[in-house]
Amino acid sequence: MNAVKARVHNGRLVLDEPTELPEGTEVVLVAIEQGDELGDEERVELDRAIHEGLDDLKAGRMVDGDEVIARLRARG
Repeated sequence: MNAVKARVHNGRLVLDEPTELPEGTEVVLVAIEQGDELGDEERVELDRAIHEGLDDLKAGRMVDGDEVIARLRARG
């Protein structure tokens, strides 16, 4: 499946990049909703978790991603 990105301009759909689809190809465009589906309580929890992670980073409480992957592979 090929994916193309387009925007509405003056009521017309305009592709954001060239496409190699053959002339006459029929496409179906589906609008993507902006934003997310988080409720107020979920948003507060997400913000709290982000700030907690940033505090851990500043305090040096972190593990390198490659090290985490190596540990997980060693368990497998």
